[in-house]
Amino acid sequence: MNDTADLPLPDPDRTRAGARWFNSLSFRLFGLTILAILVVEAFIFVPSASGFRTTWLTERVEAARIASLALEAAPDRSVSEELSAQLLKYAEVWAVTEMEDDMRFQLLPAQMPLDGGMHMLDLRETTSMNRVGNTFGAFFAPDDRILVVTARGVEDDRVIEVLMPQAPMKSALLAYARRIAGLSLLIALAAATIIYVLLHLLVVRPMQRVTLSVEQFRMDPGAWTRRLPHTKRRDEIGRAQNALADMESAVAESFRQRSHLAELGTAVAKINHDLRNSLASAQLVSDSLARSEDARVQKAAPRLERALTRAIKLATETLDYGKATPQPAELEGVGLRQALDEAADEALAAWPSVEFVNNVHMLDHVMADPDHLHRIASNLIRNAAEAMSAAGSDPSRIFVSLETNDIIFTDTGPGLPDKAAQNLFTPFAATTRQTGTGLGLVIARELARSMGGDLSLSETGPDGSVFRLTLPPQD
Repeated sequence: MNDTADLPLPDPDRTRAGARWFNSLSFRLFGLTILAILVVEAFIFVPSASGFRTTWLTERVEAARIASLALEAAPDRSVSEELSAQLLKYAEVWAVTEMEDDMRFQLLPAQMPLDGGMHMLDLRETTSMNRVGNTFGAFFAPDDRILVVTARGVEDDRVIEVLMPQAPMKSALLAYARRIAGLSLLIALAAATIIYVLLHLLVVRPMQRVTLSVEQFRMDPGAWTRRLPHTKRRDEIGRAQNALADMESAVAESFRQRSHLAELGTAVAKINHDLRNSLASAQLVSDSLARSEDARVQKAAPRLERALTRAIKLATETLDYGKATPQPAELEGVGLRQALDEAADEALAAWPSVEFVNNVHMLDHVMADPDHLHRIASNLIRNAAEAMSAAGSDPSRIFVSLETNDIIFTDTGPGLPDKAAQNLFTPFAATTRQTGTGLGLVIARELARSMGGDLSLSETGPDGSVFRLTLPPQD
């Protein structure tokens, strides 16, 4: 599945995060994008405005140079006042003076009284910091201030000095700033919109699905059925969504198992009373059979009595599986070979074709709870016999041996499927039979651990499976 699965988006009226649209992640991303672009544009504006001011002054100085060239062709380098006024008007300056060899020549004199403070500017020797400082100063300078700009003249050995008003340059700078501000805002809105749409599709919308899934799961994790789908994305959001989907599946499975355990406990509690009465009646019949003089009956009666006693005890202790701790074990020395033979006789009654090979020495003893050991061994032998019979294994053999304190159960079956092997000791998950509950090995491991040991799967494959029952060492 991909991340475009049809999952409803959070309702702003029902979720706390969406109560106000401007509290959403989308709006905040949009606002932060605009702010970031405007800040960057502000830093760009400083050198840009400085360049605009320098260009404006250079153009006026160049116009003054061109105007001064008209004097080169005039007699005595002088023109009429009317022509001088026209030249100054076209150059947009007030006066032009030329200096050569420490001598000043008034090329185009001012046509009006010059009132206002003078501000000297030398375009021949300027630095970036000076230009930036003068640009900011121009925004706040008085309109009646007069600029005295010094630059190179028509020839390199000459210097030209131009007088011009401050107000036109200030107005031009303000107009330029307004244009830049408007253009920056337009760019910021366009960029923020594009980034907003991309982030909404790639980040916000997937996060909304994840948020909705978490909120639904939090409200009712047991009954929640709409799981977050997996996504093909391999970035951080994709990994988070896939991890959350796996977690939801695992938790939902855990709730399902807990529900099954609760149902099992309820069912057992209901039938436990009747089952114990039925077993008690069967035990009375067994006592009557024990008094029979028939040799075959006398031989089978003790085994039947032990089986009924275990069944009654098991029915009484069935609900102990749901308790926080298993039933305490009572350890004692147990003749292992005889205990394993009895477990095999009971477990293999329905599979006479399965051969049981007991490689335990007659004198070997272990420290164990006899009932716990019988239940563990019969469960392992019965599971192996069922698996080999279902697969039609030939030969069908079960081998049991003792290695120090470890009892090794080996069969010639087909081995366990990968899923069953991975969930071997998980309730309701490891069974490969339609009628199985998946509790046998779980209970067997709890019984082994209650004795201070453990039960584990050593290996499994096409040649069979090997289980290792570890028991506590003998004193």
